Order: sequence, then structure tokens, then C-alpha cells
Amino acid sequence: MLNVLRKIISTGTVTEDWETSVPVPRFRGEVVVDSAAACQDCQKCAAVCPTKAIKVVPGSISINQNACVFCGLCIENCEAACIKQTDNYKLATLGASLADEAASELRRKIRSLLGRSLHVRHVDIGSCNACDFEMNHLCNPIYDIQQYGIDFVPSPRHADLLMVTGVVTRNSTQALQMTYDATPQPKLVMAVGACAASGQVFGESYAIRGAVDSIIPVDIYVPGCPPRPQALIYALMLALDRLK
Repeated sequence: MLNVLRKIISTGTVTEDWETSVPVPRFRGEVVVDSAAACQDCQKCAAVCPTKAIKVVPGSISINQNACVFCGLCIENCEAACIKQTDNYKLATLGASLADEAASELRRKIRSLLGRSLHVRHVDIGSCNACDFEMNHLCNPIYDIQQYGIDFVPSPRHADLLMVTGVVTRNSTQALQMTYDATPQPKLVMAVGACAASGQVFGESYAIRGAVDSIIPVDIYVPGCPPRPQALIYALMLALDRLK
């Protein structure tokens, strides 16, 4: 026991605040449109976008962040330099009951019930495992989501939130619906990554049903390919109204 205590004291605290961690210089984050540049309507950015996340209308460009994979092809092919890449990873948005202003009382009730403690069940419905690898880091000593009262559980019957990765495949549709039905109320669903949030990464196929919200309601969308651990923590804090 003494040796354990000595090791704890010598190691100190290695967990850091998720907001203080600065993305590395090579990190690719949110793609934005430079308002100071004039779009020439060349359509090249939209043509090279692998997920069809970019739409160009005369004089303006719109980007669907849920479908963007941060590949940078649009930036490389934009002759007018209208598009640039940032290191912003705080792209999570709320949907379903959490975004519905008319259901403010329901939103308040959900947050009050789940705000202090949140149990998460991971559901992989057809991912490439990139999002899953980033999710694994949430429990390491650096991020340690348990310090926020958040933890993973092995069964949806014990869960408050389903963290879903991957595009919905035809073979996984029933499993996703059954997992959702087995989760007790009140419950939240988080679509992690561009596949789950948009369903556009793999295009159209007989084997693909699309985004998660085409099967079950989604409360939190986390764009990225894959989203970094801080982005996942930010999304959880946003949903629980625990941002500083």
C-alpha cells in the first residue's frame, strides 16, 4: 500500500482540462468560407468534395459541416482562395428534443436528470473504426471523462445516451432500433462522425440506409472524420448544459 501511495504522489495529476489542450499544428478542423474573398462560381470546390458537403450558388458557398471530412481538397482547388481550414473542433450541434425551443420544459427535465451522471453505451453500426479509436481515448488518464461523472456501460438497459458511430447499414438497422428501444427514458442519442451525422461519406449503395437520424432521432451531432476526443467531450457538455 505504501508503494502505491508513493507512486501516486510521484506521478501527480496527469489529467488535463479538455479545453486547455491546444490542437497540434497539423490538425485539420472546421472548413470555413472567407467572407473577404470573392467567389468566382467556378464550382471546383463542389466538384472535388467527396461527400457533396459543399453547395455553390452565384456569389456564395455553403458547407454542410456534418458531412465534411476535413480532407482539404476544396481548399486546394479553390482558385479564388475563398475557403480556408481552421483548427476549430467545437462543431457539435443539438437536434431532436434538445434543439426544440417549443420543448424547453422537456429539455430542462432531461438535463436535470442526466446532468450530474451520464452512462454511455457505444453502438457501432458500420464504422471504419476511426471514430471508435478516438472514443477509446476518452477513458485514458489524459481526458478521463469519469471525472465529469460520465462513463461507459456494457448494456443499453443501463445507458442514458447512445453514442453511435458509422453509417447505418442495411444489416445493422434492426440492431440499432432494438438497442434504442432497450434504452430507458429519458435517453439521448449522439451521432459521432461524418458517417453517422450525414450518411454521405460512402455515397449511395444497396447496403447503406444513411445517417443515424434516418432510423432513430438524434439529439447531438458531432462532425469530423474522425472527431477528436475534445470534440466528443464538448458535445457531451453542450448537451448537458455544463459548458463554462
